[in-house]
Amino acid sequence: MPVHKPDYPLIADHGLIGDLHTCALVATDGSIDWFCAPRFDSPSIFGSLLDQGHGGHFRIGPISEQVTRKQLYIPGTAVLVTRFLTEAGVGEVIDFMPISPDSTATDTHRLVRIVRCVRGEMTFAIDIAPRFDYGREPHRLQLSEDGAVFETATTALAISQVREHDDARLARAEQAENDVRAKVTLTAGQTRGVILETGRRARPDVVRPAAVWEMYVETLAFWKTWLARSTYRGRWREMVERSAITLKLMTYAPTGGIVAAPTAGLPEQLGGERNWDYRYTWVRDASFSVYSLLSLGFTDEAEALGRWMRSRIDENIGGVGGPLNIMYRVDGGSDLEETVLDHWEGYRGSAPVRIGNGAADQLQLDIYGEAIDSLYQGEQRGLIIGHDGWNRVSELLEWLVANWDQPEEGIWETRGGRKDFTYGRLMSWVALDRGIRLAWDRGRPAPLERWRTQRDAIYQQIMTRGWSEGRGAFVQHYGSDVLDSSLLRMPTVGFVSPRDPRWLSTLRAMDGELVTDSLVYRYDPAASPDGLAGEEGTFSLCSFAYVTALAASGMLEKAQLAFEKMMTYASHLGLYAEEIGLTGEQLGNFPQAFTHLSLIDAAVMLDRRLEGRPDLPADAVTSVAAIR
Repeated sequence: MPVHKPDYPLIADHGLIGDLHTCALVATDGSIDWFCAPRFDSPSIFGSLLDQGHGGHFRIGPISEQVTRKQLYIPGTAVLVTRFLTEAGVGEVIDFMPISPDSTATDTHRLVRIVRCVRGEMTFAIDIAPRFDYGREPHRLQLSEDGAVFETATTALAISQVREHDDARLARAEQAENDVRAKVTLTAGQTRGVILETGRRARPDVVRPAAVWEMYVETLAFWKTWLARSTYRGRWREMVERSAITLKLMTYAPTGGIVAAPTAGLPEQLGGERNWDYRYTWVRDASFSVYSLLSLGFTDEAEALGRWMRSRIDENIGGVGGPLNIMYRVDGGSDLEETVLDHWEGYRGSAPVRIGNGAADQLQLDIYGEAIDSLYQGEQRGLIIGHDGWNRVSELLEWLVANWDQPEEGIWETRGGRKDFTYGRLMSWVALDRGIRLAWDRGRPAPLERWRTQRDAIYQQIMTRGWSEGRGAFVQHYGSDVLDSSLLRMPTVGFVSPRDPRWLSTLRAMDGELVTDSLVYRYDPAASPDGLAGEEGTFSLCSFAYVTALAASGMLEKAQLAFEKMMTYASHLGLYAEEIGLTGEQLGNFPQAFTHLSLIDAAVMLDRRLEGRPDLPADAVTSVAAIR
């Protein structure tokens, strides 16, 4: 049972800021309670989101107890404003991370926190309490006139003050952990603040308010310039653009990989054991992201993901267990050993807290279909695969020809043993189908007859073994009657017509069992044990995939209503976690790339169908740089 701890903020009560190398979560009370550096998948420096007592935090907020809190993004940017309203005054903390034009990997990152008074007077408390390496590595504190340095054996965290010449310096807290606390009283129009900098040689400095406002303007300009490249002009522009910015924030610039989420250990069920580390790049998520980003006109990001995919294929052809791992570290590494942080209590008492991910060694056949489909979609929009890239794709497909017909762990990374999952077979069909098209459309050399024979064999197998006459539906795995919402992609990948009687029957079956209002469960763990205890909420990726499937099947009124209902489950900033609980609470890692890319897909599909346009506009193929 969950331990109900009122001192934990809701998962949804956070904003995300970042610099395309790492990121931070800022709660509505002004606390940074999740920050890892120098990368998304590095050990945490602030981790009170997973342990309020031992995780570490960086809080700036008014000392008044009678305060109303509001939070917003500066429109079209990733600059976050947390507002505090009291009878005596109104204050703001403006949080952002400056974006370096150099995408080279580095251990130096800055997090800027501007503190200002808008009306009246307000006294802010500043509480800086880092806990390095998930709270396992002690640190030393050095105070100076300029600020403070927290140091460990491997890194340093410098705190520079944004102040005028006569302001008071930071003060050491009266506690043993070597923390820093300070207070600053501001009147209307005054600006102060703190700049955090990571890196082995980080040192504090005094920064004048004028200089920090210059950083602010430059960061605003970066995000607005980037977002101006979007080609989306549909009905849900604000939500789609926020999702695009969120995906960009979760992109590791040195490699182009997108993490599944910037957090680890947030529970899918309060008090349960489904608490995973999502700070890695999944082949599946990256592949889906290519399509979503291309649909919005972000070809540079899609091309970077294509290069990331090509690098993984190059590294792993001929490896044990298949050409591709299902996930990698943001730098392409494959060391994801799963361990438990026994000294942390977990979010609201939801232990265990896991880092690393034991699913990394699983066999999940669907990733090959998603990877090849993303390359195919790229070519449809001008991102052409070069000769060497095609050779690698051919080798991958030859491996799949020999290995598609075997049990696997499946898209949901179950830990209850391998099965013949229908979705894995479906995406194996997609891989071969798209490979055939890639070869035929451009006259590339390929054993087309062998690929066609295997593609058609998969089709026949799904239609005979993946279809249950008793349920009148396609099922999760062969020999079962369990439904699975991953199969919502069957019509959108072209395996069945969206008006096919078998598909419409499957959709009706899902409506009766997996769909609750607009929310959709992945599957029923009671009917299909997955090797884990407990339950979970509805899966937001599947909820948006349901919208896409309804729209593809011509049920536009039902699809639009379901989509609009899903909008009501977003956080106050338009962000989504992995799942939605029974009371509407967001659960799981936050924000989740899967959810935001599927929101984009649903919005684009709905717009096209409502306007009577085809799924792929005829003018979408443009001449852009090739993926080599």
